[in-house]
Amino acid sequence: MANKSFKMTGKGSVAVHGGNEPDPRYAHLTPIYASSTFYFDSAQQGADRFAGKDKTQIYSRWGNPTHTVAEQKIAALEAHGLTNEKGEPLALKALLHASGQAAMTTLFMSNLSAGDIVLTHYSLYGGTEELLTKVLKENGIQTIITDLRDSALAEAAIKENPGIRLVHIETPANPTLQCIDLEMITTLAKKYKLLISVDNTFATPYLQQPFKYNVDFVFHSTTKFLNGHGTAIGGVLIGRDLEFMANKAWKWYALLGGNANPFDAYLLTQGIKTLELRMDRHCANAMKVAQYLEQHPQVEKVNYTGLTSHPDHATAMKQMSHPGGMLSFELKGGIAAGKKFIDRLQLCVRAVSLGTVDTLVSHPASMSHMSIPKAIREKYGITDGLIRMSVGIENIEDILFDLRQALEE
Repeated sequence: MANKSFKMTGKGSVAVHGGNEPDPRYAHLTPIYASSTFYFDSAQQGADRFAGKDKTQIYSRWGNPTHTVAEQKIAALEAHGLTNEKGEPLALKALLHASGQAAMTTLFMSNLSAGDIVLTHYSLYGGTEELLTKVLKENGIQTIITDLRDSALAEAAIKENPGIRLVHIETPANPTLQCIDLEMITTLAKKYKLLISVDNTFATPYLQQPFKYNVDFVFHSTTKFLNGHGTAIGGVLIGRDLEFMANKAWKWYALLGGNANPFDAYLLTQGIKTLELRMDRHCANAMKVAQYLEQHPQVEKVNYTGLTSHPDHATAMKQMSHPGGMLSFELKGGIAAGKKFIDRLQLCVRAVSLGTVDTLVSHPASMSHMSIPKAIREKYGITDGLIRMSVGIENIEDILFDLRQALEE
């Protein structure tokens, strides 16, 4: 067990040791506390816990020691090397949820009320899009979508809509890999005293730390790269306002009932320990795949921020240590070509989701974004021939061979 006073210099060490708590029975790994409730030694101890001194030892919907380790580990990764306005190490609070959608719901419901407006951008994850435009809409919360890569358009939207309360972005975005300048959009949001939240799922804190730019909240679907093995669903909301996170956000989290479970939290904690190793391989493979696809005659366009051809290449290189393990590409033959390609794959796995050690390939138009009308999809760059690819850690020669044979005439 690493001493808490030991200053870890790299994120790989933080991924392994960050957030860990000493176990009273000296277990090397964080135990799975498979208990719905926790007993009290005395009435006073029970009163203290209910007063908020330790909500993780009352009832597992409110918190659980296994959850706490995962929460602290993720917060430590997001805060690593960053300082607050006083020059002190940045302190963050995380809340682990049963899914990314649950964490997103806590984010929105704890910060927004009927009459408020969310400002966001094109090309969002389909579940986020529906949550904003359907569920929140029915609760009196509106959503305005514009191109937040353009500071003039973003500021115009803010000026024209005084009800905007929160700016929510994905960067890189799903599935077009659009990138928004975190420094620019956060400066703009703070100018108008707006909250700003960032979906950091694609990048992970290993490649990008949005809190560096003074954002208020960071969100992850922990199902993806943080877990890394496709073994557990999960989501996390991290905030810099510790009082808000411990009180109002926690209250919504507890009352909505979107808490994680100890077994999934355990799997997440173990997955995070290899984050650095996995991401390095994901990134190296993705770059080679993108370069191969960009030269292929059947490929119209490749969306990968590591390529200078991507319109947001400069933005990605400014705020990310590497473009990442995700890419998408558009086949010239439209939906027929997309389905043919998917069907011919032999190594790559036909599946939604992303961030697992194996390469996952999906067709957004017929899968994750099928509920979004075609005209809107295409406006966002999600065409019928678009293929999304989560590049795994297999040998690159095998990945490229599978792509080559699947793209044969």
